[in-house]
Amino acid sequence: MSGSKSSDASFAHAASHPPAPEAAGEAHPLGLTVHSLPGTAAALDEAEQSRSGRWKMIGVMLVCAAPVVASYFTYYVLRPDGRRNYGELIEPQRAVPEQSPVATLDGRPGGVLGQLKGQWLIVSVAPGACAEACRNHLYLQRQLRESLGKEKDRMDWVWLVSDAAPVPADIAPGLQTATVLRADPAALAQWLAPAPGQALADHLYVVDPMGHWMMRFPAGMDRAGAAKAKRDLDRLLRASSSWDQAGRAEAARP
Repeated sequence: MSGSKSSDASFAHAASHPPAPEAAGEAHPLGLTVHSLPGTAAALDEAEQSRSGRWKMIGVMLVCAAPVVASYFTYYVLRPDGRRNYGELIEPQRAVPEQSPVATLDGRPGGVLGQLKGQWLIVSVAPGACAEACRNHLYLQRQLRESLGKEKDRMDWVWLVSDAAPVPADIAPGLQTATVLRADPAALAQWLAPAPGQALADHLYVVDPMGHWMMRFPAGMDRAGAAKAKRDLDRLLRASSSWDQAGRAEAARP
């Protein structure tokens, strides 16, 4: 009986004293550990370093690309009257009449004009008799090519003879490094053209490796003018150095 009374007293005590919230399983606040965040100065410094690195990378890329971009911008974007070039740029460029036949100096078939593609060309046009202006052009063509130094293999000098007249024997030795072909005047007129008031034989013409006539030097060019023409040629060769290969395939040479 004493045990029963003790149990009743325990239950009565429990009824009059409810358990603490923890014992009842009620929720209670969790303890949090607060970690310190990076300082504002450190975060700003890291962001500044990141921006500085990006600008340095952009700067390096611009320095590497600047020569090519500047060359093409100078020749293919600015209008002709804003350029420093001596020669007149042709816009739009004219493609070579590829299938027009040509002949050697002795009149034998020499292929077609299209075989001249694959090389930068500096071209003169004149009758076979080759008067004084013609001889001056041939001299300047040869000198311009030689003045290009190690780049000269990327450019040929070409005389297109516009009739069937014989070529003077005294100039033959000087033509050994030239490409000399007889071409149909009508076909040449579809490709090359003089400035207003001038004749086709009054100019030297520049043709790119794709066969496009793209520049015409002024009529009556002398040695002082040739020095300016050389600067144009130097810039053209620099601008095309990434895609133009020196030397035309021997099989394509006339």
